Amino acid sequence: MISNPLIGPSLAELRARTSMKWRLYPDSILPLWVAEMDVTLAPAVSQAIIRAAESGDTGYPYGTDYAEAVARFASERWGWDGLDPSRTALVPDVMMGIVETLRLLTAPGDAVIVTSPVYAPFFAFVTHADRQVVETSLTTDGRLDPAAIEDALLRARSGGSAHPVVLLSNPHNPTGTVHTRAELEATAEVARRHGARIVSDEIHAPLVYSDASFVPVLSVAGAENAFALTSGSKAFNLAGLKAALLMAGPEAAADLARLPEEVGHGPSHLGILAHTAGFADSADWLDALLAGLEENRSLLGDLLATHLPQVTWTPPQATYLAWLDASALGLATSASANALAVVSDLAGPAKFFLDEAQVALSSGHVFGRGGENAVRLNFATRPEILTEAVTQMGAAAATAGR
Repeated sequence: MISNPLIGPSLAELRARTSMKWRLYPDSILPLWVAEMDVTLAPAVSQAIIRAAESGDTGYPYGTDYAEAVARFASERWGWDGLDPSRTALVPDVMMGIVETLRLLTAPGDAVIVTSPVYAPFFAFVTHADRQVVETSLTTDGRLDPAAIEDALLRARSGGSAHPVVLLSNPHNPTGTVHTRAELEATAEVARRHGARIVSDEIHAPLVYSDASFVPVLSVAGAENAFALTSGSKAFNLAGLKAALLMAGPEAAADLARLPEEVGHGPSHLGILAHTAGFADSADWLDALLAGLEENRSLLGDLLATHLPQVTWTPPQATYLAWLDASALGLATSASANALAVVSDLAGPAKFFLDEAQVALSSGHVFGRGGENAVRLNFATRPEILTEAVTQMGAAAATAGR
C-alpha cells in the first residue's frame, strides 16, 4: 500500500526545492499559494524519468501513448469511453493549448466569456492573444449560471463578436466546484443557441473527491463541437515537465486538423513520458493522495473554525485549493484583475496575511469579479505546515483586532 504522499518530504527538504513555490519568498514565510503540491512523486513517474535519463531517451516526442493513457484513465475513473486519441493533439501546457484553440475558433477582438472568480491566467492569456475577456459571475453558491452566461453572450454579440467562446474551468479554480451534468448541458445549449463554442480547462479533473463526480465536457449532450484540455501537471505535480492534451469533440475534428503542426513541438518528450506514467500506472498513488487531501480538507475546516471563525468557505469538491471569504476582516482591496494580473500579485487579505502572519496565499483580486475579499489557500502540504499556517493567520487577525 502506498502511504500518504503529502507526509513524505520534511519542511527542510521542501525548503531545499528550487521551484517558484519555495523560492519566491524567504524561509520565514510558509508558502500556501501557487498550485504546486508538497509531495513525493508517484513511483511510476519517477521511474519513467530516471529510465529515460539513464538510457538517453531525451529526444523529440512521438506517438499517442499519452492520449491512450488519458482515454483509459477516463474510462476507469469517470466511466467515459468517448475519448478518441485520433481527435487529440499534444500541446505544451493547458494555457498554451487554450490560446492555440482560441486561434482556431475566434478572430482578434472576439469575446471570450469567463465565469469569475476564475483562474487568474485566463485574463492575461486571453488578452495577450488579442481576444476580449467578458466576465460573468457564478451563482451566489458558486455554481455555473447558464442564464448569466447567456447574458454575457448577448453582450458579446451586441459588441460585434462574431465567434464568441465560453471558457470553462472544470472543476472550477479557485472554488473547487465540480460542475454537474445538468449545469454543463444547460451551458452547452446556451452556447449552441448563440453560435458560441465551449473550451474547457479540465486540468484538475483527476482531483475530485468522494463526495462529487467529475463530468467531462465532451461527454455532455450539446457539447459535441467543444474542446477540452487536460494534463497531469496538477494531479501528479508535474508543472515543471511540460505536456498537455488538447481533445476535440466529434464536431470539432475539422477545427483540430487546422492546428499548426509546430504547436506539437512545444511539449517535452520527458514530460510526455512522465504524464503518461501518471495517468497509466499511478492509480494507487493517486488514491493515496486523494485520501490525504480529504484529510487535509477536513483539518482545514477544523483549523478555520478554531483560529479564524470570521473566515467562511465552502469545502471544495475537487482540487487542493480552498477559496476563503475574508469579508469579515475588513481588508477588501479595490484592485481588480487585468491583463497583467498574475498569481503572485498581492492586495487586501492576502497582503495582510503575508505581512502579519508570514503566510503566503493567492490574492483573491487576481481571480476577477467577486474575489476582492477572498484568498486562495493551497492545502496540499504536510498537516503540521497547514496547522502552523492557519494558527499564525488566526493570531495575526486577533492581534489586529479583526
